[in-house]
Amino acid sequence: MAYLHFVVYSSFGCLVTLCVALTVVAKRLGVQQQNTGNNPTFVQFQRKYFMAYFLALAADWLQGPYLYKLYSHYGFLESQITVLYVCGFAASVIFGGMTSTLADRFGRKKLCITFCIVYSVSCFMKLSRSYGLLIIGRILGGISTSLLFTAFEAWYAHEHLETHDFPKEWLSVTFSKATLWNGVLAVAAGIIANVFAGFFGFGPVAPFLLSIPLLMVAGALVAMGWQENYSDQRVSCSKTCGEGMRHILSSRRMLLIGAMQSLYESVMYIFIFIWTPVLDPFRLPLGVIFSNFMLCIMIGSAVYQILTAFRQSAAVLVNVAIVIALVSTLICVGSTKPLHEHPTVSYVAFLSLELACGIYFPAMGFLRGKILPESHRAGIMNWFRVPLNLIACIGLMVLHDDPTKAGTRHIFIICSVLLALALCCGLKFRVLTRDSPELIEHDTEIETA
Repeated sequence: MAYLHFVVYSSFGCLVTLCVALTVVAKRLGVQQQNTGNNPTFVQFQRKYFMAYFLALAADWLQGPYLYKLYSHYGFLESQITVLYVCGFAASVIFGGMTSTLADRFGRKKLCITFCIVYSVSCFMKLSRSYGLLIIGRILGGISTSLLFTAFEAWYAHEHLETHDFPKEWLSVTFSKATLWNGVLAVAAGIIANVFAGFFGFGPVAPFLLSIPLLMVAGALVAMGWQENYSDQRVSCSKTCGEGMRHILSSRRMLLIGAMQSLYESVMYIFIFIWTPVLDPFRLPLGVIFSNFMLCIMIGSAVYQILTAFRQSAAVLVNVAIVIALVSTLICVGSTKPLHEHPTVSYVAFLSLELACGIYFPAMGFLRGKILPESHRAGIMNWFRVPLNLIACIGLMVLHDDPTKAGTRHIFIICSVLLALALCCGLKFRVLTRDSPELIEHDTEIETA
């Protein structure tokens, strides 16, 4: 037990060092960011956006390490916890397709404020031990997550381009900074959650209560400092989705990207559920482990930037990420055998899986930016999310039907099969795009996922 704690804490120090070193190398090798000329108006506008957005992100990340632990602490069985997670995923897929339309129709500022209120209610409901209330709270959490990753960026992009008339190229400056600080906030949130839940002994509900004041302050900043904006062209959700499906069916490259995304990211959704029951029985610091996961994602992102600086194709790097993830899940199949568990091996495999995510997300983001038409991207992405969430829900329900230790191993077998299929799609995509030099990221700013 002491050895496992040593592994977790020592790996944190090693990962921080490696992350800083690779980030510095990536910045030196990478293409220079657009020069904003220290424009004071732009800097002030950017700071106003970051103050609210970063508080919202911090509140979201604080809840990551201890969600499963909280439900387990309340005495619920693994099968019951599975249903809670599935409810969150289902709410996300059902509501996710409507967020863009709602933001355009009712106003993006209103939806950002709605996010803060709804997410606060979701966090407050974590105090209840009522299974019904926890399901409602989980549904509200799924809705809130959809709003967080839609309304805030949509508001900023509109204000940046339409209200302030800043150059379009400066958007990447803001989003690159947001990506970097998103990782830093995630790492810090894991440590803070661990301190309050473990070190201070406030229990797994503490991070959720800490999130509420952050959300309230973020909501107040949005309400008092942001102006409302709407889309000039309001399109119904059905029309958006219909046009998105038409474009997907007309392009093999889009179909393959959608298949890769659905298969790979469904494994990530399953992993969000499964990592805690694998490691928590050994009483490890979940918050520190979560921070280590986030550090691995940042390391993977830096590796991606370094490789693209040497003109490596994003299509190749997506396949590299899938292979790393596939090897990681296969290792987990062996390390989670009933009565023959190897938690250290599982932990290292989990780190490798997160490293793969750090490479995958910017690579896939770049490919989507090149392949998907901007005018129909929202509708196409809505269709991509449907099989993603369905696969994750079905996979978790398999665990629901087998609440034994063997169920965990079966989940990793399912994940391995999904990743093998994703690799087949990735290799096919690589063959189709072998003669596409525009898919090599160079002479442009590095895009974020």
